[in-house]
Amino acid sequence: MTFSKQQLQKFANLAQIDISTERLEEMNIDSVVEWLNKLQQIDTTGVDAMLSPVEHKLPRRPDVVTDGNIRDLVLANTPDNAGTSRGYFAVPKVMDGE
Repeated sequence: MTFSKQQLQKFANLAQIDISTERLEEMNIDSVVEWLNKLQQIDTTGVDAMLSPVEHKLPRRPDVVTDGNIRDLVLANTPDNAGTSRGYFAVPKVMDGE
């Protein structure tokens, strides 16, 4: 399978890779495609799919429901008491309302 310069440039644009015309002349993409075709011919029946060749075991913690109703304790940490009596943090204005 042979690719034209226009096709290679289109592939590069789709992959958002900036390749000069001189570099396109030097590229031997056909050997890569041949290698990929060889890989596709390998019999993988009975082989489980995997995301990584390294097994990762993440530590697990028990999923325990805790008392999340600690609003007053959280609001006690605010440096400014404005808004805490109504149950929220008061923050400086960020945007002008136009």
